[in-house]
This record gives sequence, structure tokens and C-alpha cells, in this order.
Amino acid sequence: MLEQFFKLHEHGTTMRTEVLAGLTTFLTMSYIIFVNPDILSSTGMDRGAVFVATCTAAALGSLIMAFLANWPIGMAPGMGLNAFFAFTVVAQMGYSWQQALGAVFISGVIFVILTVTGIREWLVAGIPPSLRSAIAAGIGLFLGIIALGSAGIVVENPATKVGLGNLTEPTTLLAILGFFIITALAALRVRGAILIGILAITVLSMLAGFTEFQGIVDTPPSLAPTFFELDIPGVLNTGFFHIILVFVLVEVFDATGTMIGVATRAGLITPGNPGRLGRALMADSCAIVAGSMLGTSSTTAYVESASGVQAGGRTGLTALVIAILFLLALFLSPLAAVVPPYATAPALLYVACLMLRELVDISWDDITESVPASIAAIAMPLTYSIANGLAFGFISYVVIKALSGRYREIHPATLLVAILFVIKYALFPE
Repeated sequence: MLEQFFKLHEHGTTMRTEVLAGLTTFLTMSYIIFVNPDILSSTGMDRGAVFVATCTAAALGSLIMAFLANWPIGMAPGMGLNAFFAFTVVAQMGYSWQQALGAVFISGVIFVILTVTGIREWLVAGIPPSLRSAIAAGIGLFLGIIALGSAGIVVENPATKVGLGNLTEPTTLLAILGFFIITALAALRVRGAILIGILAITVLSMLAGFTEFQGIVDTPPSLAPTFFELDIPGVLNTGFFHIILVFVLVEVFDATGTMIGVATRAGLITPGNPGRLGRALMADSCAIVAGSMLGTSSTTAYVESASGVQAGGRTGLTALVIAILFLLALFLSPLAAVVPPYATAPALLYVACLMLRELVDISWDDITESVPASIAAIAMPLTYSIANGLAFGFISYVVIKALSGRYREIHPATLLVAILFVIKYALFPE
């Protein structure tokens, strides 16, 4: 049955290879089951419910990818947008987490419409490559400052805005150790390096008496505190326009780029033949809507799926294995509940470092490309908002190109996004 449905022979793979590929991908992306609850619970959301929502959304998204697209790509709540959800939309802008979930839901619906109509491909094709790379790098910098703050390495300073924390604090030292463990294991190509680093620091924290051991396996917590708690009317009645715009744009760039990259590496996409990209994009869109109903930020395709492809994964059976493992992870709730912020901070910082490699793809020799890209990347951490970084990048790109007499290089999609952000600042300047 599996052979017939997933066409294993046709893709030159076996059940054993697909299972190992799924396990490999799961180990590289499973850190999200600890990191996402830690981030979203800072908004007041029930940590146990977010844990269940994270695992369930990841499993559901991966199942949709497996059966709809038959691609070896794992899905889970994405890094970056969960931080934007918690630290910008809720903490900085003062909206409720229910309203933020409503914004995620609406962005998912828009995402489905864009995918069905083909506008999604038009948007992706129209955004300058330099700006796309800068957005990824800027999100990395945004995650970096959050990670350093959680670790106690960067603290508030009234004279200089930010300053260096107390590096002799035990928890700060544990965070630093965790980062070195993760990086060293990754350099040695150890599967699940991030997960191992998080668990190692959690265990050390327990041994030091900073956290209390509550067990490893238990029945999953209740999903009720977040299930269908999204506030859609509250979103429609407030200035959520630009927030939804940010969710949509990042979802479009991040997920599309990830899927094309992983699928190309797996040989599922070739020049002139997009394969099942349309179905994969639809799977991604549906997963966002479902995740918002469960109670988590935007679900997206994970670039860590490349590790499974490297291990030989070529079909949706790999994604099916990932989904099953996320469902089994539901029973690890006691362990997830005791993972401290300084254990997940090293994971955030490591992911931030990986995202910064996107900077090499910026056209540094062309000022009209490099300056807007730099502004987008710099603004995200310094304004503590992915939204502002996107806005500054798109607006400056259009203005600089126009004033340089190169207005023909401005794609209508880029111009449209820039105009939307200008309208946002005109109507909602704060």
C-alpha cells in the first residue's frame, strides 16, 4: 500500500530509507517542541496547551504535505514569526494573544487564496533577491537579540539602550555552554545537535537545582486553553492590517524558498518542471489555518528537511514518519514543561547564526540593491520588529531605485508592498 501510494520505486527509494530520513529530519527540527512553548507562553498563553498545539500542528502540517504533495518536507510552527507574534504583536504593540492568533488565521486564509490564484508565485518572482536575502538575515538578527536577552548576555541599559549582562551568572554560563555544545555537535555533523544541546542544559539545570525534575513521559496536557481561542472580530476592528501583511509576506518568502530549495536538492523540481510545487504550497497554506485554530503561530516548511533529503528521503513517506514522531512527542510534556529559557536561548542564537549566511546573496556591488537590503536587516533587531524591517526595506528600495532613474527595475509586486506599508504608517504611525 505504501509503495503504491508514495511511489517509492519510482522515486528510487525504499521504506527503510524513508523511515531513516524522517527520523533524521525530526531530530534536526524537534527543538521547536521546546522553543515554541517557551516563546509563546511569554504572551500569557498556557504553556502546556501551546506544547500540544505545536506538536499537533507540526504533525498535521507534515501529514498534509505527505498525502497532498508526496514531498519529504517536515512542517512545524516557524522560527521568526513566533517571535514576531510574541515579542512584537503582543508584548510591544499590546494586542492580546487571541487577536494575534486571529491575525495568523486571516493570513493563512489569504495565503490559501494567493496560492490558488497563482498570485503567490507572482509575489515571489517580483521581490528582489537581495531584499529576500536581507529579510531572512534580518529575522536572524531579530532572533539573535531575543536569544541574547533570554540568556542574560544582553540587558537593558538606560545610558546606551542595551549593555552587557553579568557573565558570571550561573544561568548565563549555562546558556553560553549550551551554544558551544550545539555548535560543536553541528560541526561534527551530529544529528539532532540543537535538541541535544537543549536537553543537556536542561539536565544540568536540574542537577544544579535551578529547575525541578517532573518526569519525562505523561499524558498530554489539555489543548482547551488555546483551542479555537482566536479572536477574528478583534483583528478586523483594530489596526491589524500591517501585522497581517507581515505574516503573509514572511510566510510567502520563507516557505516558498524553503520548499523550492529542498525539493530541488531532492530532484523533485527541475528547470522547467515545478513538479508538485503547487500542491506543496497548498499544503503549507492549509497548515497555517489549522495551526491558528489549534493555538500556535504560523506553521511553515522547515529547511531542516534538507537533512532528511540528504539521508535519502524522496517521498511523502518521510513526512509521514515526521508526523508520527511529532504525535509521539506529545507524551513528553513533563520534560517540555521544565525546559528553562536559558536552555532554549542557545538554540535561538544558533538558528540566528545560520540565517545570517543569507547576507552573501545580497548584490553588494549595486548600491540600489545593497542599501535597502541592509536597512531591512538592521531595522528588524533595532526596532524590535520584523514589520518595521520589511517596511523600511521595501519603501527604501522603491525610493532609491526611482531617484536613481532606475524605476523600470521596480517590479509591480515590490511597488504594491511598499505602497501598502506607506499607507500603514500614514494611518497608524506608531
